[in-house]
Amino acid sequence: MSEIYIGYEFKVAPLSPGTEILIAELGYVGFESFVETEEGVTAYIQKEDWNENILEDIQILNSEEFQISYTFEEIEQTNWNQEWEKNFSPIVVDDRCAVRAPFHDKFNTEYDIVIEPKMSFGTGHHETTHMMIQHLLKNDVKGKSVLDMGCGTGVLAILAEMKGAHPIEAIDIDNWCYLNSLENVERNNCEHITVYEGDAQLLEGKHYDVIIANINRNILLNDLKYYSKCLNQNGSLFLSGFYKDDIETIEKECAAHGLKCVDILEKNHWVALKFLN
Repeated sequence: MSEIYIGYEFKVAPLSPGTEILIAELGYVGFESFVETEEGVTAYIQKEDWNENILEDIQILNSEEFQISYTFEEIEQTNWNQEWEKNFSPIVVDDRCAVRAPFHDKFNTEYDIVIEPKMSFGTGHHETTHMMIQHLLKNDVKGKSVLDMGCGTGVLAILAEMKGAHPIEAIDIDNWCYLNSLENVERNNCEHITVYEGDAQLLEGKHYDVIIANINRNILLNDLKYYSKCLNQNGSLFLSGFYKDDIETIEKECAAHGLKCVDILEKNHWVALKFLN
């Protein structure tokens, strides 16, 4: 089934901190991906999660401190490549890992990941993906079994393999993400990544040394019971897709499953946490 997204073009003045505040508030009402522009931000939400009153509770839109205008339109999958090619520029994380599209020149970095993002999320531009890449760069995963839950483009699973992890499983509930991850795994000549379409129900009876889950607050809270059950002793769990204000709630639920937070990365109000069991 072809999924339809609603794309909003916001013009924000002043840009800072207006753009950061707007992105945070849009995330709370269901927007999934954001591309910062020279005038503000482009934000995307699945049409099935959208309604005509979706912006009613966005406080910044009614603030006298900022001037914000916007337009929006439906975006079919067939238009998504064009959207990303228009906005997608290569990134380099910590001078070690480049994430680029096939039409970009190769970088002289330790890890060079080539993805065709299409309609999947996880290009490295969003703060959560960027921080999860940072976590993987800091941690030794060589010879360890890894799960990339909510894999999007598969970029985190691909980096895990480049760092010596195996075997690796990548799971996403979205069919387009599943297909895109398969393409990107092949594009990067990965041999140890298996991609599945589905949700946490697929984790029954499985075990991993490392679990990466970059999704959103509510799904993480619901699925932590599955992650804790299939995380091997002395395993590492990396979580992102939520804001600094959510840390206490996430930590409390993790503690209930015997998980302790040992590292926190923060970028523009978003956070990425590392837990040990």
